[in-house]
Amino acid sequence: MEYTIRNMQDTDDSSVMSIYNYYTENSFAGFFDQALPIETFGRFQETSRNYPALVACDENQEVIGFAFLHAYHPAPTFQRTAEVSYFIHREHVSKGLGKLMLDQLINGAIQIGIDNIIASISSRNEHSLAFHIKYGFRECGRLPAIGKKFGQDFDVVYMQLVIN
Repeated sequence: MEYTIRNMQDTDDSSVMSIYNYYTENSFAGFFDQALPIETFGRFQETSRNYPALVACDENQEVIGFAFLHAYHPAPTFQRTAEVSYFIHREHVSKGLGKLMLDQLINGAIQIGIDNIIASISSRNEHSLAFHIKYGFRECGRLPAIGKKFGQDFDVVYMQLVIN
């Protein structure tokens, strides 16, 4: 399958939130435990202002994934560091789309002076942990048992990619 990556637009709101809410309701990938309203999309856009924000589309130009960087911390001393978020429609996972979006995010990060990317991942999201390790992220911190979802405790694992 051929994918295209483009900048996220206002009209992507329902597609992005549908993908995100699937993971919220069915996995540990989304930290929330209930579907979020479509208005949350505006929050995604606000936090990613001045950072790369992308969607992936299939051959029919349907949005099947999204990825964005946002500030890791509001203090100017951390402006070289961004946090990453991405979610891919369940039918398109493990087909190279995550790597494709990550590569474009890294290129965009370099252009705006970002040289560190942080990911915060549920310890119960083994697929995401493996993905990040495969593409050069290293675990740099762990907060044990700080979350509880579906009646199960989980750690938040912090992973870091230093861009050279």
